[in-house]
Amino acid sequence: MTDHSTRKSKTAAGIPPVGFGTYLIADDDAPAAVAAAIAAGYRHIDTAAGYQNEAGVGRGIREGIEDAGLDRSDIFVTTKLWPGNPAWGDKPKGYGETVAAFAGSLDALGLDYVDLYLIHAPSGGSERVNEWRALVDLKAQGKARSIGVSNYTEAHVEEIRAAGLPLPEYNQIELHPWSQKPQLLEFMAKNGIAPIAYSSLVPLSTWRAAPGQGSAKTSEMRAAGDEAGSPFKAMAVKYGVTEAQVLLRWGVQKGFAVLPKSLNPVRMRQNIDLFGFEIDAEDMALLATMDRGDGVAWATGDPRFMG
Repeated sequence: MTDHSTRKSKTAAGIPPVGFGTYLIADDDAPAAVAAAIAAGYRHIDTAAGYQNEAGVGRGIREGIEDAGLDRSDIFVTTKLWPGNPAWGDKPKGYGETVAAFAGSLDALGLDYVDLYLIHAPSGGSERVNEWRALVDLKAQGKARSIGVSNYTEAHVEEIRAAGLPLPEYNQIELHPWSQKPQLLEFMAKNGIAPIAYSSLVPLSTWRAAPGQGSAKTSEMRAAGDEAGSPFKAMAVKYGVTEAQVLLRWGVQKGFAVLPKSLNPVRMRQNIDLFGFEIDAEDMALLATMDRGDGVAWATGDPRFMG
């Protein structure tokens, strides 16, 4: 394997290719986890208002920067607006409420700006365009350096276009060999929208295996991820890496930024060490045949179950 000095610093879209995801990390655990991730070489930290850990993540960012002798500009920070969901009786945020929510996230993080602010889901109903209009203005003010969306489809993006507003720079979506979304990715590429992959490790039997970690992953999928003859296991042996590294490397080779999360220091380092091997053309072709359609992480629409 390679040392971290040889890894790519940015994707073609200008974002660190391997970020540290903080979904399901408790606020109390976040400072140590994020600081450790920065020490391990991560330069992109991803959180969200819906994760209820922005304060802890922000503390970890500040501690990690100080411990590593870095500047704030060395760390790419993403957080997300929870837009509301009328299906739960959760009133969607309008323009002013979106601006206020952003200010709350910035205060919780203890930062002067974020590098990327996303709308977490297209659940804002009739307020979706007003939420996006607020993000456009936050970028113009320099408070969010880049703006984007998450879990948006082509129709949701077209709604923004119809309003005469700039299109998102990023769309954070579930992407892995079992959910490849070729049509959406083609649409995004044509419109200059860069993909960021979440839940890259869905095919692993250990993904969201702990009690209370909901998803739409079926028992058949769980069994497939644990099979001794799993192609992911075979590729891990072939390349001398872990199955997680195979899945993450697939994303990086496809041009996605990926967001692995681990509190285990060894796995944390493994998950960012993706540039000492390359999945060959034959294996990439095999992985391309594994698409099962829509993903499983977004099943509940609950921000606690969105990685």
